[in-house]
Amino acid sequence: MFDRVGAMTETVVVNVAWPYANGPRHIGHVAGFGVPSDVFARFQRMRGNDVLMVSGTDEHGTPLLVQADKEGVTVRELADRYNRQIVTDLAGLGLSYDLFTRTTTRNHYAVVQELFKGLYENGYMIKETTQGAISPSTGRTLPDRYIEGTCPLCGADGARGDQCDNCGNQLDPVDLINPVSKINGETPKFIDTEHFLLDLPAVKDVLEEWLKTREDWRPNVLKFSLNLLEDMRPRTMTRDIDWGIPIPVEGWEDNGAKKLYVWFDAVIGYLSSSIEWAHRTGNPDAWKDYWQNPQARHYYFQGKDNITFHSQIWPAELLGYAGKGSKGGELHTYGELNLPTEIVSSEYLTMSGSKFSSSKGVVIYVKDFLAEFGPDALRYFIAVAGPENNDTDFTWDEFVRRINNELANGWGNLVNRTVSMAHKNFGEVPAPAALEQADKDILALAEETFTTAAEFLEQSKFKQAMTAIMHVVGEANAYVAAMEPWKLAKDETQRERLATVLWTALQVVSDCNVMLTPFLPFTAQKVHETLGRDGVWAAQPRIEDVVDDMPVELVGVNLPPENHPYPIITGDYSAQQAAWKRVDITPGTALQKPKPLVAKLDPELGETGPEWAPVQK
Repeated sequence: MFDRVGAMTETVVVNVAWPYANGPRHIGHVAGFGVPSDVFARFQRMRGNDVLMVSGTDEHGTPLLVQADKEGVTVRELADRYNRQIVTDLAGLGLSYDLFTRTTTRNHYAVVQELFKGLYENGYMIKETTQGAISPSTGRTLPDRYIEGTCPLCGADGARGDQCDNCGNQLDPVDLINPVSKINGETPKFIDTEHFLLDLPAVKDVLEEWLKTREDWRPNVLKFSLNLLEDMRPRTMTRDIDWGIPIPVEGWEDNGAKKLYVWFDAVIGYLSSSIEWAHRTGNPDAWKDYWQNPQARHYYFQGKDNITFHSQIWPAELLGYAGKGSKGGELHTYGELNLPTEIVSSEYLTMSGSKFSSSKGVVIYVKDFLAEFGPDALRYFIAVAGPENNDTDFTWDEFVRRINNELANGWGNLVNRTVSMAHKNFGEVPAPAALEQADKDILALAEETFTTAAEFLEQSKFKQAMTAIMHVVGEANAYVAAMEPWKLAKDETQRERLATVLWTALQVVSDCNVMLTPFLPFTAQKVHETLGRDGVWAAQPRIEDVVDDMPVELVGVNLPPENHPYPIITGDYSAQQAAWKRVDITPGTALQKPKPLVAKLDPELGETGPEWAPVQK
């Protein structure tokens, strides 16, 4: 495929972790999956690549049932409410999804059941009697992740019923020493129950062979993923629960008390959302260009607690479905599907050293943050100080310092002072005379940084990319200070030199704005207009209300109702002007007096925090 100027374009799928619809999202969530994935997707589009960015709300599993009970509503009502809240938050943050949907659609059920059937027919789903954990007080199944205890392998406390984060090993709840329920603190009761298990050992060799080709992954992700291979056992993929996707096997499809495991179905959402996107574009086969094209690159963005599902469970599902394991097998409806190119996993954003937790009151909700500070302040903080490679503590003091010293005094000041002086002295972009060495040096630095920052962004090294770009901003401010255009303006004989300095500074402002666009798309649009340009520079997502009307065949009981309404995030990003290259500043372009670009924050905010998230003394 070729773009408009004849350069080869690449196909890039940005698969973003599915936020759980049991409550509003906090800034810890979007620091891990939201902002990094959007920066990457926007950059890839600016490179001229064919990008598909998909996700949705994850709406199955016990946590929704627990929350619905707490709120005295049905699970569907709860999912509908939080789905809409999350859609509003993520669109408000400018996350440029081609489709953000949900897992309670008829299409998602159908795609998940097709993958299960393919795995079952190829022999990778095996039936066994296992030990299931239930709550003695409610009789309800406890999900693995809602049981904690001491790891039997390394002795670490706080190991979950599915894995130990300390040693990275896969566990079953019955393995834990002194297991307790995170819901109510009681000791679970273990009972015999029949389930389907994904035969991970049958795909271990081909999984290991594939993982060993992933040399450019973040080291912590690759090491963790390879460690998972050491203790690979069949993993339960069904649950004793009445809320979820029916099991498409004769004798099981009408059992309202057994459903597919939420993590079996959630990862399939990347595929099902792509299929729904294709349907909504009017070209139902369009998803194949992204999933059956061996040249397409697939990137998965999520927090570190989800690595096992993306580097082990999901690839195992894809391999077994294609008959690639030791049991062989046939290709099915969706054919052979692409494995992940990279798992881009972030660490945790913490607050006062603790993981963000709504239940513990350690929380800053996205909706509150957006209402007070807007999207780009949060996007900037996550880009420069987020948990890319290490757990990072959010403090209001650090937030205020970053926004005031870097974004306002650095970037905002450069744009305002440069455009203001050009407007005051010329009313338009001035025409330069001969460039001096200082002019050439700052222009060369900006041009070189296009390459430097692009290399970092290709590797999802967002902090290093932002640092390189903000270095140009700093040097450009130093250039303006050294050239003293305010003094040149007082000397009529220096008119040509003034024009040259301001033209140079405006060109560097334009260059920095291009490079900052993936990080600060709302601000970038304002700068685009401040430079006298019109039209959409950085496209934003929109929310559309749709109904669940895809024609699909479903199996089982408790299926989603037809034509149920829900909101999606989508957008037309192909029409935007943003491209990753120098956009020449054109002499004669009319300039208006600029408005302040970045609002400075009250320094006291750093000590107190806002009313809705005060600093804990």
